[in-house]
Amino acid sequence: MQNKSETAALPSEKNKSAIKIGKKAFLLSAGIIIALMICSGILTRILPAGTYDRINSEGRTLVINGSYRELPRPSYPVWRWFIAPVEILFSSDSLTLIVLVVFLIAVGGSISTLEYSGVMEALIGFLVVRFAKQKYRLILIMILFFMILTSFVGIYEGLVPMIIFIIPIAISLGWDSLTGLGMSLLPMSFGFAAAVTNPFTIAVAQRIADLPIFSGALLRIVFFLAVFCLVSFFVTRHAKKVEADPKRSLCYAEDEALRQKLQAADNRPGSGRLTGSLWKALVWFVSCIALAMVLVISTARLPGLSSLAFPLMTLLFLSGGIGGGRFAGLGGRELLRSFGRGMANMLPGVLLVLLAYSVKHIITTGQIMDTILHEAAELISRSPPMAAAFLVYATTLGMNFFIGSASAKAFLMMPILTPLADLVGITRQTAVLAFDFGDGFSNMIFPTNALLLIALSFTVVSYAKWIRWTWKLQATILLITSAFLAFAVKIGFGPF
Repeated sequence: MQNKSETAALPSEKNKSAIKIGKKAFLLSAGIIIALMICSGILTRILPAGTYDRINSEGRTLVINGSYRELPRPSYPVWRWFIAPVEILFSSDSLTLIVLVVFLIAVGGSISTLEYSGVMEALIGFLVVRFAKQKYRLILIMILFFMILTSFVGIYEGLVPMIIFIIPIAISLGWDSLTGLGMSLLPMSFGFAAAVTNPFTIAVAQRIADLPIFSGALLRIVFFLAVFCLVSFFVTRHAKKVEADPKRSLCYAEDEALRQKLQAADNRPGSGRLTGSLWKALVWFVSCIALAMVLVISTARLPGLSSLAFPLMTLLFLSGGIGGGRFAGLGGRELLRSFGRGMANMLPGVLLVLLAYSVKHIITTGQIMDTILHEAAELISRSPPMAAAFLVYATTLGMNFFIGSASAKAFLMMPILTPLADLVGITRQTAVLAFDFGDGFSNMIFPTNALLLIALSFTVVSYAKWIRWTWKLQATILLITSAFLAFAVKIGFGPF
């Protein structure tokens, strides 16, 4: 049980979880996605319905190039656009969606329990003391860590909960929530896009294109290093600006509550020390998270087991949060109350995820997904090599708006893009590179990306402020990817 000194360290403000979406941020994000749902619905009235034939090959569903045909327009009334968030719970994507929802609720409840019991405060205090004199080295280490895991191993979803710990560390070190996202969410996404041996983008696309697996790695490594330098410069410069004048942060006001809470914790006697039951609770929680990371990394290289990443993370977060609360001395009633509060705080995030998935559901129900791909393929087939490569890039960007999964896009697009590459005179390796660029970087822009919404729901940063902060970085990465893609076309990036 918790001793008196540790119990005294639990102020009433701990009843409020830091993981809570602000009302204004929620309404803005929801409004944007609903507008996109309406636009998607309108497209189903404008574009003809159509489909490609598909075959099942080695457990993969691939489209058959040249098999596109138009279909009678399905009956899809306007009112169904607005109940799409309910319909998707009974669609083919329902299992993935339900796992995501359970994951969100489990993480929210577990972290709330750890906050209430003082475990989060102890962990953050310990890490801040450890890295106080190596702040900017910590930024570089964290960016490199996340980029390596996503680029080489393909882990993305399993790393998202780490944002919860990095945000308060960033604020405690004198920065803001955006710096914390720059140390975590940005390198996760950009590392995934700057893939070197990512099994969910490079390996799948190359296998469908009949290329040697992970061939062409040298150019991708050079690109990876360029992206690492860019992200490191962007985040470090922002951190130094905020450290010099905290009010220059776009989220200064939103960070204030967490900033005061962390400052109050820092001023308590013994802050940063881990003793007694808190130490046991922290060891238990860190062990659960470490095991989760090991399992996620292990399953990432085994396509048949990759779907287990979220369920494993959910179970281990539950175990770590509830077990940590018990070790810290919380009784059954306190556990239920704190866990329930965290679950309730994540419900707006759950609704945003349902809305985001609805955009794809409307497009597929209206049977225009294949039509969009077919029209793009027709345009690519009539283009010279350089233009064709950039059209592959643009087409993947567009498809990423509706389909977040990299491997799902590869199974849909690469059977069509591979013969098109041969036809227009670009190498298949260049087509894979263009596909990879288009798949990854827009994940940090499109509000239909459920993982972006989940990540932001762990912070006080709204979607609008995220875009305002990152748009120059996104514009710069567009120029860099364009330069690399043009270079690939010029040199005949291969082996073929």
